[in-house]
Amino acid sequence: MGVSYLKILVTGSTGQLGSALLNQLKDSGYKVKLTSRRKPDGIGHFEWIYSDLSSSEGVEEAVKDADVILHAATSPIKNSKSVEVSGFKELLKKAQHVKHFIYPSIVGIDEIPFNYYKLKLEAEELLKKSSIPHTIVRATQFHHFIDNLFLSKPFLKRYIVPGKFKCQSVDAGEFADHLIGLVDKEPQGRAEDFGGPDVMTLSEMAELKIKLNNEPNKVLSLSLTGKLYKSFSDGKNTNPARKMGEITFGEYLSKKIDC
Repeated sequence: MGVSYLKILVTGSTGQLGSALLNQLKDSGYKVKLTSRRKPDGIGHFEWIYSDLSSSEGVEEAVKDADVILHAATSPIKNSKSVEVSGFKELLKKAQHVKHFIYPSIVGIDEIPFNYYKLKLEAEELLKKSSIPHTIVRATQFHHFIDNLFLSKPFLKRYIVPGKFKCQSVDAGEFADHLIGLVDKEPQGRAEDFGGPDVMTLSEMAELKIKLNNEPNKVLSLSLTGKLYKSFSDGKNTNPARKMGEITFGEYLSKKIDC
């Protein structure tokens, strides 16, 4: 990649996506600034500035000379509303000069009754209504997220999962590379989704992990009730028409074994 005069700000630079963006940008020709509550490891020559979206502390200083913002900051569990909505609103107020605001979002947030997703959808609307040139890209869940949330700890030699949940997990590094590829392009508004290469149920993913790791564990598949369970079982969090990633869940697991 050649030298670019654009200065990129990566928010949430210690998170999974932020870390992937940091790694991908190290060999680029971009000027890069990072911001987060904690200084990332191995930032090399990149500049880092402390900021906290939940309080807006440091946000103005972080964004003041950025040309492009890659907004990887997110908080699905703690202080979600203050980070995803109120803090995001303040960020947008201070980013009126930005040439391109790239917002990674999640497939299905407009169809799945989950509070965090509702906040992400609200943030999308805030960005759409702003005057800032932007691109919104929704991705399916990351491989590590599915693995850590559902398949990290078998109980009594059982992976207990809502087995009919459908997933189209994707590699965080591939999505990061896709986002960086948008930096020099014209803002697209709502861009097309970025999904993983395969749609699988959680039961199938658990069975695959057992097979690859040669584990003695079994899978106990639960059937649940309610709109949330139905929306995931119906695959509202997937987009089979947009199988953009190439690294499969099995390849992700195999790489973990090798490490």
